[in-house]
Amino acid sequence: MASAGPHNAEFDSQHRPITAGGFVKEGPIIFQDVAEKAGLTSWHHKAGTPEKKLILEAKGPGVCLIDFDNDGWLDIYLVNGSTYEALDGKAEAPHAALFRNNHDGTFTNVTDKAGVANSRWGYGCAVGDFDNDGWPDLYVTNYGKNRLYKNNHDGTFTDVAEKAGVAIGTWSAGATFGDYDGDGRLDLFVDGYLKFDLANPPYSGSKIVGFGYCQYRGEPVMCGPRGLVGEQDHLFHNNGDGTFTDVSKKLGVDDPQGYYGLGALFADVNNDGKMDLLVANDSTPNYLYINKGNGTFEDASYLSGFALNNDGREVANMGLAAGDYENNGHLSIVSTTFADDYNVLFQNDGTGFFTDVSYRAGIAVSAIPFVSFADGFLDYDNDGWKDLLIINGHVYPNVDSHPEWGTSYAERPLLYRNLKNGKFELMPAVEGTGLAVVGVGRGAAFGDIFNDGKISVVVNNMDGVPILLRNVNADHHHWVDLQFIGGPKSPRDAVGTTVYLTAAGVRQRGDVLSGGSYLSSNDMRVHFGLSDAEQAGTAEIHWPSGAKETSKLPGVDRIYTITEGHGITGAVCGNDPCPAVAAAPAPTRKNE
Repeated sequence: MASAGPHNAEFDSQHRPITAGGFVKEGPIIFQDVAEKAGLTSWHHKAGTPEKKLILEAKGPGVCLIDFDNDGWLDIYLVNGSTYEALDGKAEAPHAALFRNNHDGTFTNVTDKAGVANSRWGYGCAVGDFDNDGWPDLYVTNYGKNRLYKNNHDGTFTDVAEKAGVAIGTWSAGATFGDYDGDGRLDLFVDGYLKFDLANPPYSGSKIVGFGYCQYRGEPVMCGPRGLVGEQDHLFHNNGDGTFTDVSKKLGVDDPQGYYGLGALFADVNNDGKMDLLVANDSTPNYLYINKGNGTFEDASYLSGFALNNDGREVANMGLAAGDYENNGHLSIVSTTFADDYNVLFQNDGTGFFTDVSYRAGIAVSAIPFVSFADGFLDYDNDGWKDLLIINGHVYPNVDSHPEWGTSYAERPLLYRNLKNGKFELMPAVEGTGLAVVGVGRGAAFGDIFNDGKISVVVNNMDGVPILLRNVNADHHHWVDLQFIGGPKSPRDAVGTTVYLTAAGVRQRGDVLSGGSYLSSNDMRVHFGLSDAEQAGTAEIHWPSGAKETSKLPGVDRIYTITEGHGITGAVCGNDPCPAVAAAPAPTRKNE
C-alpha cells in the first residue's frame, strides 16, 4: 500500500493514539450512533480470521441505501464477508442483511424473505434499476461469482447474474451503474481487485510472494496488494432484454495493467452531459475514462491530473466522493488513502482537469495517521455548502500492539465543515457522540434515512456491528430532497441526471449517482440545504436524455418527485402530508 512514509505519532492527553482519541468534552453535537436503537446491531459482519493474515480478509464490506419496496423510505443493505470454513463447505456462511425501514427510526431484518442473503464472500454493492421497471435492483460484488438481484416488486429478489451475463467469478470490488452510451438503459461497470488463489494463498514467506516477508514498520503483516497480480475490470453494456455484453476490452476500460481496483463511479466530470468513469486503484494510479459521446471512452487518467497526487505519486486509493463543494458547478473528487499519506481532494476546473488542493483545502494533515475508506460530501448543517465525512479503520490488527506508533485498528470518523471559501475545518469529536465512535470502518452510505431533511450515514464495520450516524445537528435550516424519474429516453431511475438549484442567490449542483463512497451506494435522491431561505428556488434539470427543464419548487422542507416531461409529480413532508401549497407550474423545457 503506497504511502508517503511514517508520520510523527500523535497522542491525546490520555495517551491514546489520535485515531482513537482526541475527544473533547464540549462542542457541537452533530451525529449520534443510533444503530442499536434502530435494530441494526442484531447483525454482525465477519470476514476470515481476527488476525487478518491474508488480504482477502481485509477488504469490504460495503453498504447500500435502497428503497426496495418503493414506499418512499430508504432501506439498508449490509454486505457480509465469509470464512475459509464456509468456503470449504464445513460451516454455515455468514449472511448479508437487508433491513426494511419501519418509518419510526427502527428497521426490521427481512433478508430471508427477500432472498438476498448472498452466502458468498461479499465486498461491495451498487443500486440501479437495470430493467427500467421502476423498482431498484441490487448488484453485489464477491470473491467468486457476483449477484444481480432483480427486484420482483413484492419484497423479494431473484439472482439473475448468470442469466444476465454479469456473474464474472473472480474477485470483484467496486461497482457502478450508468448509461454510458445514451440509450436510456443502465450499463454496469465492475472493477477487479487482485487474483487470489485459495489453493495457493499469498502468506508472507510463501512461494506466491517470492518467499518474501511482508512487513509494516518491521512487523509481519498480510501481503499485498503490491507484489500480487491485479484483476481485470469489466464494463457490461445493457442489451435491453435482461442481458449484458462485456465490452470492456473493446472500449479499452478492461485494465490491462492489472491495477488493484476498489472505488468505482460513473459521473459527468466535464459537464458535457455524458457519464465519465472514475476508478480508484489501490497502490496504483487512478483511472479516468472520459466519455467521448459516441459510445467510446478516452483514457485521460494522466492528462487530467487524476491518476496521481500532487507529488506525482500513486497512492492507496480506496473510496471516491464526488461533489460540488465550491458551488461553482464543478464536480470535484475526494480519494481516500492509507495511513502515512493524505486523502486527496481533486479540485475540478469544470472541464475534467483536476488539481490536488488537499493541503490548501485543509483536509490533508489531520488525515495522515488514519487509514481512510468511505467518503462522502454531505451538507450536514443544511447551510447550502457541502461538507465532507471520512470513515476510517486500519487493516492491520497488530497495530494495537504498538501504541507508540500513534495509530489504532479501530478508528474514529473525520468530519470537515465547509468554510465556503474553498477550505474546510475539522469538527471536534465530542465525547459520547457519533464522531467519537471508533470502529474498523469500511463502507458507508449517505442519505436522508429518516426523511427528516438531514443527511445521516450508515457505516459497515469489519468484524463488527453497523454504525448508524443519525444527523442531530441543532440547525433549523431549510432543505429539499429531489427524487427524479426519467422519461422514455433516460434511465427510469434517472441515474446520470445533474440538477442545479438556485435559491437565495446560491446555485448548487447535485447528481444522481450509483455506487461511489467505498464499495457502497448512496441515496439517489438529491439533497439540498437551503440555509435560511424561505423560498425553495428553481431547479434546472439536465436529464440523461439530453433534455433540459426547469421547475420552480413551491415550498421548502419537502421531498419532491420530479418526472421528466411532467415536472413535479409528488411531494411529501417526512411521514406527514405536506401543507397545501400552490400548484406547481409545469416544467419549462429549455432545449433537447
